Amino acid sequence: MANFRLELRWGVIFTLSLLAWMIIERLVGLHSTHIDKHPIYTSLFAIVAVVLYALALREKRKTDFGGTMNWAQGFITGVYISIVVAALSPLNQLLIHKVVSPQFFTNAATHAVEAGNMTPVEAGEYFNLSNYMVQSTIGALLMGIVTAAVVALFVRGK
Repeated sequence: MANFRLELRWGVIFTLSLLAWMIIERLVGLHSTHIDKHPIYTSLFAIVAVVLYALALREKRKTDFGGTMNWAQGFITGVYISIVVAALSPLNQLLIHKVVSPQFFTNAATHAVEAGNMTPVEAGEYFNLSNYMVQSTIGALLMGIVTAAVVALFVRGK
């Protein structure tokens, strides 16, 4: 377990960063008044994600690999971080949608219907906690693996 302490810590840091991002989104009205702009601004979290993976892989290179890390070592480290993030995703979604922004699903569904993007039934099926828990878990794993693959190219050391 000691070998994976860094991956566990960075997975928790990533999860808490996403939670903080959601708090900021709610405070600036992206879950209510400006929900029409939510898809644009929530995508900016990708920048934070890349930075966090880069910091984690740099730390792994320095502390566990003595300054030398190949792509495969960085990629595997990123995959382990992604697994931690994916495992924590349902709990994070629960906190986001029950504590931070309980009105998000109602507001998002209403906006989607009013914009003509979905029927009320489609919006109800899409904007709900169980669907977001599944999406966030799968998304964390898939996007984390892609991010790890790319970031590992730039963080490897000779």
